[in-house]
Amino acid sequence: MFPGPLGISLAGRALEEGKWSCAPIQIRDFATDKHRTVDDTPAGGGAGMVLRADILSAAVAFAKREMAQKMRPRPFRGGVGVGSVSITRPLLQNPTPGPSPKGEGGSPALASVGTPKFSYNAEKLSAPIIAMTPRGKPITQARIRELAAGPGVTVLCGRFEGFDERLFDAHPEIELVSMGDIILSGGEIGALMLLDACIRLLPGVMGASSSGDEESFEQGLLEYPHYTRPNDWEGRMIPEVLRSGDHAKIAAWRKQQAEEITRLRRPDLWGRYKDARVQPASDVRQKNKD
Repeated sequence: MFPGPLGISLAGRALEEGKWSCAPIQIRDFATDKHRTVDDTPAGGGAGMVLRADILSAAVAFAKREMAQKMRPRPFRGGVGVGSVSITRPLLQNPTPGPSPKGEGGSPALASVGTPKFSYNAEKLSAPIIAMTPRGKPITQARIRELAAGPGVTVLCGRFEGFDERLFDAHPEIELVSMGDIILSGGEIGALMLLDACIRLLPGVMGASSSGDEESFEQGLLEYPHYTRPNDWEGRMIPEVLRSGDHAKIAAWRKQQAEEITRLRRPDLWGRYKDARVQPASDVRQKNKD
């Protein structure tokens, strides 16, 4: 499943250029029985199957060791299987694939993203581990930027009824993340979304470094509307201000539109945006009093 759609378009070109790399890990390789079982029935009864903590813990430990190897100031040469992904910065070579297990689809997957071009001390710096689950904290663009700028990320993709909770008790460093209030067949699709959001922010992936500066969520607002030729389409005109050439008026119009759209469509974002605007003003008044 990896790189899947990330092997084409901007992400695909960046993959070919060595800006990031894909290193899947097959969780079934850590099973201990001949059937390579990774799940079992829920304790207390109920429908579905639950991913076993002992199997996933072994896979997570392996992924952490692999990421630690990549964080050393030398090219990564780890052999991995199906299910994990990593980003490498331009100054590092692509990973050299090792023997790849032959686990088929339907298995949960691990995905690691991000080896930096700088020399990190793996003893002092660890990469985040994220578990994709609808029970997690909703991902934000701010968190995506942190991940894209960091030393890497390992993504654990859930399946079936989810994870044995003891996995998170044993590994409190695992960050539970949701891609929204929806249910997917597995965490792999969510992982692809997360990886794409990170990859496009890597240096040199987008045509211009400023391309994402005014997109939705970057300033706490949804993005303003866009228009292009023809000026008149079925009697619908491009707003006059966008054809005026007055950059100050255009900027003011775009901000007003972004604020209005956010207020109407995302009252949750609008509330946070208003609070963020009020807080600095309050801080200034408090400093003046001091």
